[in-house]
Amino acid sequence: MASENGEKLEHGFNETIKAKKDWVLLSLRVVAFLATASATLVMAFNKQTKSLVVATVGSTPITATVTAKFNQTPAFVFFVIANGNASLHNLVMIVMDILGAQYDYKGLRLALIAILDMMTMGLASAGDGAATFMSALGRNGNSHAKWDKICDKVERYCDRGGAALIASFVGFILLLIIALISIIKLLHPNRINHASS
Repeated sequence: MASENGEKLEHGFNETIKAKKDWVLLSLRVVAFLATASATLVMAFNKQTKSLVVATVGSTPITATVTAKFNQTPAFVFFVIANGNASLHNLVMIVMDILGAQYDYKGLRLALIAILDMMTMGLASAGDGAATFMSALGRNGNSHAKWDKICDKVERYCDRGGAALIASFVGFILLLIIALISIIKLLHPNRINHASS
């Protein structure tokens, strides 16, 4: 009788720890989804049109209208795709976490989640790196290649792009933590004997 009560207490304690870990992982996924989705939307709708004086003939200024959009730079397009993919991945994983392990097939669920988390993290990292490089180029230019900076001309465009990068890096850090938790869950699966419950 005493050992049976001890087993029930241990079983209840392990279930509480497991529920707490799942709650933490679900919360991290929700925040990562919000970060990557906001980065995707801010960059995708980032656009600024501005008239600039390009020359002066006599006393008459000649102006040109310049429009800066995210889709003019392949690195920013890749950034939007990578963060959109990370958002979609986290949304699917949130749904799978809520539905529970009823779709587990012989323990493959944990392995697939860990692999997909790592792939998503790698893609988000690549998108962040490409966009950061282009942002630095737009902010500072490149004197060796004679490329002028553009952020002094389209300030709002650059500021919104910087905000998207910050949100994306927050999402990337959360994706890294999520991937680590997924790997730990894969390496140390739940040791609770479900047959006794």
